[in-house]
Amino acid sequence: MNKGQDPLVLFMPAGKRGRFPVGTPVLDAARELGVYVESVCGGRGICGRCQITVAEGSFAKHGITSSVENLSEFSSTEARFKSKRGLPDDRRLSCSATIQGDLVVDIPADAAVNRQTIRKADDGREIPRNPALHCCYVTVEQPDMHKPLGDLDRLAKALEAEWGWTDLKFDPHLPATVQQTLRKRNWEVTAIIHQDEETARPTLIGLYPGLLNEAFGIACDIGSTTIALHLVSILSGLTIASAGAPNPQIRYGEDLMSRVSYVMMNPEGREGMTRAVREALNNLITEVCDQAGVNRTHIFDLVFVGNPIMHHLFLGIDPTELGGAPFALAVSGAVHAPASSLDLDVNDDARVYVLPCIAGHVGADAAAATLSEGPHRQDDIMLLVDVGTNAEIVLGNKDRVVAASSPTGPAFEGAEISCGQRAAPGAIERVRIDPVTLEPKFRIIGTDKWSDELGFEEEATKFGITGVCGSGIIEVVAEMFLAGIISQDGVIDGSLAAKSDRIVADGRTYSYVLWRGDQQLVVTQNDIRAIQLAKAALYAGVRLLMDRLGINSVDKIRLAGAFGSFIDPKYAMVLGLVPDCELENIKSVGNAAGAGAKMALLNRTYRREIEETVRKIEKIETALEKSFQEHFVNAMAFPNKVEPFPKLATFVDLPKVKVSAGIDQDNGRRRRRRVR
Repeated sequence: MNKGQDPLVLFMPAGKRGRFPVGTPVLDAARELGVYVESVCGGRGICGRCQITVAEGSFAKHGITSSVENLSEFSSTEARFKSKRGLPDDRRLSCSATIQGDLVVDIPADAAVNRQTIRKADDGREIPRNPALHCCYVTVEQPDMHKPLGDLDRLAKALEAEWGWTDLKFDPHLPATVQQTLRKRNWEVTAIIHQDEETARPTLIGLYPGLLNEAFGIACDIGSTTIALHLVSILSGLTIASAGAPNPQIRYGEDLMSRVSYVMMNPEGREGMTRAVREALNNLITEVCDQAGVNRTHIFDLVFVGNPIMHHLFLGIDPTELGGAPFALAVSGAVHAPASSLDLDVNDDARVYVLPCIAGHVGADAAAATLSEGPHRQDDIMLLVDVGTNAEIVLGNKDRVVAASSPTGPAFEGAEISCGQRAAPGAIERVRIDPVTLEPKFRIIGTDKWSDELGFEEEATKFGITGVCGSGIIEVVAEMFLAGIISQDGVIDGSLAAKSDRIVADGRTYSYVLWRGDQQLVVTQNDIRAIQLAKAALYAGVRLLMDRLGINSVDKIRLAGAFGSFIDPKYAMVLGLVPDCELENIKSVGNAAGAGAKMALLNRTYRREIEETVRKIEKIETALEKSFQEHFVNAMAFPNKVEPFPKLATFVDLPKVKVSAGIDQDNGRRRRRRVR
């Protein structure tokens, strides 16, 4: 490091570098350079997800001599984490370690986000078309000295005569370009007209010489974890390219409240997160256009959905008010805006439509999922659950619909699980446990073979066996319960250590060894508790909505979202994530929010439908409901402490368990003696 210069820091394998003042936390340097370093806890040194290593030596190619001594001394925060959770000797917490000199920083492979698998595909459904965008090919009468109408006026006259458009508005740029455009193809042009609401004046937003026989739109779900974007032909209704990416805001905090906290504590936090998500969107737009060979200037209409905090940050709105009661939205209705005002690199005159939010923690994504699955169109009672870091729940039928959110946290996505990770090749996604031997078998992302099948080891070496993703976490806990390894109250039975070496002592509790390999994967008692807390929060929210409707059962269940799509409905019910229901009536519906966004893109009638539906949905704030705590405590048990699951018992052998004094449950039947 030259005297007077700030230290130079290089992040690998990203290859990004920059100079930072002495004392800058490594995590902050990574964020400034756009290098992903996971931080579940928002930089408080609790989660341990932001681990880094320092490469030692002289790197002539980069002009850096790097040493661990160029980091600050091991902090009390790191020491506390190491004593409680363990930290390899060569690793540091980047939220705590500060830059003292030149560094080459390695992001360990087990922390790299670029291996994440994006699992939010378009479902391919056919959608009736009534778009807000219209391509109108016309021949305009040439100028005549005896007819002194201007070129733009004669264009309007032609559009009225040939297409029936009246009272047209014109985008401000058109007068300056209309004459040149009309003369390029002998007065034959394609006019791009946008009209969202039937009562609104139609607007001529673009004019192209000759025949432009295609126009495109974007349907996008901005998730807190992943962004899924689809390039759609407005004329055919077909999705011609799709792309997904991790939401770069993750580097500011894994869960939504961490991001709100970051905004509150950092004056430029909102701008940074808004810029990050818009840049990610532009990168995805580039990707889908390259896939399809489409000129991005031919994208004229864009529809976005997201939870309230993603919604606000995308629009450039400070989400601070959503961080505490009364969880006030800056805007709850649908948003119409020029794409240029949101820094989106598409046609300069493209239009953006953002679906309405239902409530302070039930966002436009839940509205889009509602539009897609249609509980408000049903005769029967439908439960729609988007399972994520914040579960959004909609319940009802054509007569009445209620909605709420539940703070499940990131456990279902692996962030609070010792062996958890995001969905990526090498992650365990399916688990079965023999109830007699307690031996497991599993399947990993990247191969269809089970671990006890020939050829599995050879295929697994391509990726390694790196952790357990959300669907695998659900299944391993459910299988541990069905095998009797854990009690209904979620306690690992230590007496089984005499029967199987899979049950191992872990301090004052016990753990279950799922995999013994280069990286041993163990399900701990704390992991079980994290799943219990998450699923209890979700079920308590569902139960509150059922109470509001005065019902004790539901007819249909739809599990939405990237995570919900890969949950086996049977195991969701075994855990008590969802109420008792006929198994054939529980379906995973994929990225329903993205499907709803596409519906709104291709048919403006759907925009009016969801706007009206959202106005009628009754919103329930779980934090204010007195019975939430009671439902939560009961839902901590598998599948539930007081509610029977007779339908579940018809296809799963539930263990006979002692629920509490005087209550026995055996295959869904119960006997209760109340003590007053």
